[in-house]
Amino acid sequence: MRIYLGADHGGFDLKLQLFEHLTHSGHEVIDVGAKTLDDEDDYPKYAYDLTTKLIAEENDTAAGVLICRSGQGMAIAANRVRGIRAALAWDRDSAQHAREDDDANVLVLPADYVSEDEAFAMVDAWLAAKFKADPKYHRRLDEITDIYG
Repeated sequence: MRIYLGADHGGFDLKLQLFEHLTHSGHEVIDVGAKTLDDEDDYPKYAYDLTTKLIAEENDTAAGVLICRSGQGMAIAANRVRGIRAALAWDRDSAQHAREDDDANVLVLPADYVSEDEAFAMVDAWLAAKFKADPKYHRRLDEITDIYG
């Protein structure tokens, strides 16, 4: 699977570890930045770069992972892009349910609150999960599209 990976300074170290983990797991990983650690960088540009690249994909075989300190800023910024369903996860179960129930195409991780091993487990569970066929989940996503475009 192609996975876009992005982080600001707060998620930079975890992003490097996830890049290695995902690459060794056989995924094609595209690092959208930050490319160097800069304590003055801001998350919106990385969220925008990742989400616009993800939306440009013409298939459902790509996904995105964003990381910042709390995860909140990245989730807010990512969800501004039409077609993005970014979900902030705090453990393996919340990551899995983000995909199964809400068809999240971007997973957001809070680097200050999860360990490297927890992050690996969260991303692995999210990538392994499949969107449920239950009509209520499809109906809810259709409602979001109807309301917000």
